[in-house]
Amino acid sequence: MNSILAIAAKITGFSIISFSRFITAVFANWDGVRPSRRRRIYFANHVSNGDFILLWTVLPPPIRKLTRPVAAADYWLTSKLKAFIGRNVFNAVLIDRNRDTRVLDPIEQMLEALDNDNSLIIFPEGQRNTTDQMLPFKPGIFHLAEKRPDVELVPAWIENLNRVLPKGEIIPIPFACSVTFGAPIHLQDGEDKQTFLKRAEKCVLNLSPDAGKHHE
Repeated sequence: MNSILAIAAKITGFSIISFSRFITAVFANWDGVRPSRRRRIYFANHVSNGDFILLWTVLPPPIRKLTRPVAAADYWLTSKLKAFIGRNVFNAVLIDRNRDTRVLDPIEQMLEALDNDNSLIIFPEGQRNTTDQMLPFKPGIFHLAEKRPDVELVPAWIENLNRVLPKGEIIPIPFACSVTFGAPIHLQDGEDKQTFLKRAEKCVLNLSPDAGKHHE
């Protein structure tokens, strides 16, 4: 990245963070875990197109710099401005969601980022969820946990962002939001895929203010 592009990316990133905080007054709850520069995979519920921006915003700057959101290439590469923000501001790992056209394996892309000492932000539900129940997790997080067992998997719950940017709306509505991070997990010895995915889902749900309702 040349110096002019780097300066533009820094200014844009600062503007995005400032706007996110102005609209949402977002704050982080570190519950059972502390901020760390070690390699992590932050995995969270997915209720809004702004989810990863909010999670990225609340990370301390030294950690934010090392953390790459995993995002859809078909969204972020549709214009020069989006491509600049996705690539140069967020340094996102851009995934082609179309199995018929992609030439890069998404898991390998994420593993490469981890091997370059980056952390990741992922949303295992795989798509934006507008229901009251969490969608079943896709197996990607299991494969990452299996292939990089030393990487911490940190669950997170993003609260109220669906009220800020409801589906179909483009103008955000001011509303207080929070991101709660939970204790890291790892794939356990002998744990099969479905058992792990259910456990990972539960770790995210348990961070919700309505956690008790999910167990009724």
